Amino acid sequence: MNSKERWWKRFINYLRDVRNEAKKVTWPSRREVINTTLVVIMAVVFFGFYLFLWDVIFSWILTKVETLLR
Repeated sequence: MNSKERWWKRFINYLRDVRNEAKKVTWPSRREVINTTLVVIMAVVFFGFYLFLWDVIFSWILTKVETLLR
């Protein structure tokens, strides 16, 4: 058996192992995926808004400091 054939057999064995391991995984239900996705979206929106507010506050403060220093 040459090296190309050995490589091919190893690759096929690898794919079989991947398939067997994927069968062992406990996959989440559709409802769980939807719920966790909604939690992530809400967290991103919340923290995005939080950072936006801090950006507005610091911009306002820096603008006031800049006008005082002129």
